[in-house]
Amino acid sequence: MKTKTSTNQEKNTKSNDAATLFKYNQKKTNQNDTRNTSGKSTSSEQEPPSPGQLAYVRSIKRNKNMIRLLQLFILIAFLSLWEVAAHYNWINDFIFCSPSKLYSTFLDMMKDGSLPHHIGITLYETLVGFAIVTFGSLLVAILFWWNTTLSKVFEPYLVMLNALPKSALAPVLIVWLGANQTTIIVCACSVAIFGSILNIYTGFASLDNDKLKLIETLKGNRFHCLRMVVLPSNVPNILSIMKVNIGLCLVGVVIGEFLAAKEGLGYLIIYGSQTFKMSNVLLSILILCAIAMLLYMILQRIERKLSEYF
Repeated sequence: MKTKTSTNQEKNTKSNDAATLFKYNQKKTNQNDTRNTSGKSTSSEQEPPSPGQLAYVRSIKRNKNMIRLLQLFILIAFLSLWEVAAHYNWINDFIFCSPSKLYSTFLDMMKDGSLPHHIGITLYETLVGFAIVTFGSLLVAILFWWNTTLSKVFEPYLVMLNALPKSALAPVLIVWLGANQTTIIVCACSVAIFGSILNIYTGFASLDNDKLKLIETLKGNRFHCLRMVVLPSNVPNILSIMKVNIGLCLVGVVIGEFLAAKEGLGYLIIYGSQTFKMSNVLLSILILCAIAMLLYMILQRIERKLSEYF
């Protein structure tokens, strides 16, 4: 009886083990099927993060929060010191103004609608110049990559024009084109386009030739190399150049408005300095800083989104 009982127990154990093994194999098969169809495992099957990983994520968040708090502290401390120095006559408040006076000037100009108008004009000229610089420099760089003889011919001239002080070129543009908005946009383009062409073309020329030879081996032509290798590989480089160009275009617009404008933030700076309205001058400068930072942050966000694909 004991032998039969032990034999039955062994059979039951084996059958249970077999059933367990069958269920395990079936579960693994279902998991593989799910991964093959969706390419990702479900969230319930993912392992929870370890304590070390959680501590690392928390340290990164603390570091980011600390940086933001320090930036905010520096700004508040600077404005507070500026206000106190103007209030106690440590500095001449007529020349250096004060944050409270700038705030009142800001409210007055917002009420009469003059400040939004000047900001809109400067922003429009900057964006138009930036678009021309971006697409124009990209097309010229593609042309130079397509025909290396052209690049060798024109590269010395581009280097010379890029080194030319653009403030010296602005009076010539006024004589040629007149004192209008077109002159300001051309001035903005002249500040950024020559360096942008050189940088984009350098990125095109520094590609790995093995990738291009692979496309040619597969009976691909020059256009296929451009579309499949050259442009996708240079997207990060182009985005980095765009972040620089947006600031350069804003500088070019302000230079043009100094000399050939009756509206815009650059005009406000020149007019305020001539009439000793220093609050208008400093307010315009602060707004230009805010515009430059905002445009840079927008391009930085676009770069982060596109970096997931390139």
